Amino acid sequence: MIEVVHLGKRYGEIVAIDDVNFSVAKGEILAFLGPNGAGKTTTMRILTCFMPATSGTAKVAGFDIFESPMEVKRRIGYLPDNPPLYPEMTVSEYLQFVAKIKGVANQRVKAALASALEKCNLGDVARRLIGNLSRGYRQRVGLAQAMIHNPDVLILDEPTVGLDPKQIIEIRELIKGLGGEHTIVLSTHILPEATAVSQKVVIINRGRIVAVDSQERLSAQVRKSEKISVRVRRGEAFDPEKIVSIEGVQQLLPQPAQPSMNGEGVFIVESELGRDIREELSKRVVECGWGLLEMKPLAVSLEEVFLQLTTEEKGVEEAAAAPVAPGEVPA
Repeated sequence: MIEVVHLGKRYGEIVAIDDVNFSVAKGEILAFLGPNGAGKTTTMRILTCFMPATSGTAKVAGFDIFESPMEVKRRIGYLPDNPPLYPEMTVSEYLQFVAKIKGVANQRVKAALASALEKCNLGDVARRLIGNLSRGYRQRVGLAQAMIHNPDVLILDEPTVGLDPKQIIEIRELIKGLGGEHTIVLSTHILPEATAVSQKVVIINRGRIVAVDSQERLSAQVRKSEKISVRVRRGEAFDPEKIVSIEGVQQLLPQPAQPSMNGEGVFIVESELGRDIREELSKRVVECGWGLLEMKPLAVSLEEVFLQLTTEEKGVEEAAAAPVAPGEVPA
């Protein structure tokens, strides 16, 4: 549905994005992650034909952004970080206005409006002035305008910035529900957002792509060891030496005790990458009579993946080839 090939954007000598490559399948939700200023917004604006690229190309729903920008725009719904709303209009008036601008046939405007109001849970505020709505509802209206014409692709730039926790959860659930029916590119620097809604992750740092894959595969790529959390009933009797002596175990990390644990203990057992010690580990805990309550493998979190790929020495050296754009340059 979306193919981005060697995309680049320069402002004179300043490089905003450099050799960006990724693809998004039909119905997939992709999280486009990166620190502030990494190049996320620049990429989004190029994909929506808001600004031209300096090099490379991209196709959206089979149409080239350079050769057929109007066809691309017809198939895209775009929610920028600041939704383009008119506070003096009611929600219904505004969405009907947007529908006509986006070429929705007159006989279909009513149905398109009803669908957008329903999907974005705006029925109760349809006749209210946008200027009187909460930030969360205004964000919903922004999302409704992006999808009023039922586009193939939704591009959402930081859709939950400035929302309270309840509003964030509501918008995330709404976005997740739109997956499958629409292809979605979600630009964000908020990692829980990506974890909550996406099937695929692209991480950009200093204008260059440093990783493209599913969360699970990215975790596997950066994992340097296997980690297992062990919870025992009699934490005071736990002997680390009897665990460290298991073949393949590298270290044991006791976790801070909580008053509510009533003597229970939690330990992280780290072992060689690719070695499965669960059977031997559980056997040793049972033999020692510590009272095995729980044993579970620990995956590398997306936060750990993100921090490693955007701060490790190799990533920084590679990114240094692309100078960081000043704050006034769109990123």
